[in-house]
Amino acid sequence: MPLHPNASARTVLFGAFDRHNFGDMLFPHVLERMLAPRAVCHAGLATRDLRACGGHAVRAFGALAASAHDAPLNVIHVGGELLTCDAWEAAVMLAAPRRVPALIAQEKAWKESPLAWAQAHTGLAARAPYVLSKAAQPWIESLLFHAVGGTDLDRRDPPFREEVFDKLRNADHLSVRDRRTQAQLRAQNIDAQLIPDPAVMVAELFGARIRTRATEVAMQAVLRAFPRGYAAIQFDASFGDDATLDVLAREIARAARAHGYGIVLFRAGAAPWHDDLDAYRRLRTRIMGTPIKVFASLDLWDICALIAHSRIFCGSSLHGRIVAMAFARPRVTIVHAQEAMQPSRQAAFAATWEPAQIAATANVHEIAEAIDAALSADTALLRHTADDLARRYRVAFEPLHAYAR
Repeated sequence: MPLHPNASARTVLFGAFDRHNFGDMLFPHVLERMLAPRAVCHAGLATRDLRACGGHAVRAFGALAASAHDAPLNVIHVGGELLTCDAWEAAVMLAAPRRVPALIAQEKAWKESPLAWAQAHTGLAARAPYVLSKAAQPWIESLLFHAVGGTDLDRRDPPFREEVFDKLRNADHLSVRDRRTQAQLRAQNIDAQLIPDPAVMVAELFGARIRTRATEVAMQAVLRAFPRGYAAIQFDASFGDDATLDVLAREIARAARAHGYGIVLFRAGAAPWHDDLDAYRRLRTRIMGTPIKVFASLDLWDICALIAHSRIFCGSSLHGRIVAMAFARPRVTIVHAQEAMQPSRQAAFAATWEPAQIAATANVHEIAEAIDAALSADTALLRHTADDLARRYRVAFEPLHAYAR
């Protein structure tokens, strides 16, 4: 199979799906299905082939544009927290593991000369390289931002924010996925449509595929191991210190014993700064007398199936939560205690789209109590929320059809 089967397509889906991250890898699948039968190609900051784990063959945007031979492109920024990702963070998350320490050590160099450093390490001279610009890329005919997030824009330095705002002012269409981002843009006189995250469509568009996935090897091993059901548990590497793992182990085990289910630990991202297998192994040694399994598969559709068939999702991943929501599953979002005092993207999304009866976040000391509450949620409310957001997404998606061709 060729690496770039749709290289001649004029519509480019652009985003952070050039690395292994659950939500980012889902977005282009949703957009492709919604835009069908239009042909699209996939671009990020790096050329990567993630098809082996359910993703796409992705080209570095600069290389893709060069091969377009001056043909105008319609570029759609596809979801995710693209508005706040700086070039240094992007370079680290795209790096091979052996290069990560050296890149982290270059944070000072990046801050001293951000544009030159970004050009050298991401191929684009931009503080925010996942936010493209018509001025810098004149071969872009139409520039669209679809369901993007920027909850932490107010915590970024002024030059970074101004670069992002300037690029957004020249967009042909702009939509964001939460009211916090929308309000920050409105304060800059930038209007943005509000639309749910693309992942709310996963059950409607790919439910049959995910049900079939549950009959294959990875999921069958889980279903056989836990005939009474399981909790799908995930957390990123920032929860991996010993003190936090002690609390996580206590709370997760307490909830599992109370409700009689097993525990399945899974990764929602394998790129640097995402989820860490070593932290999962260390957690596992802290939980005795409760059935527990580490789910090895990094395949996008296996992860969807694991969440869809769980009794509850509990984790730090926003898209773990949204996929659980799409399948009307109970969910709990884990945050650090200090994050509970300031808006996170998880809390911003939940506050925008989910009923007040469904708790947005819980810190690690509250997990058992939060799981109790989530498992007692009204199942009709969970189903209505899933159906309503899919309907709202379809309606709000319509403007994109005018640009993609």
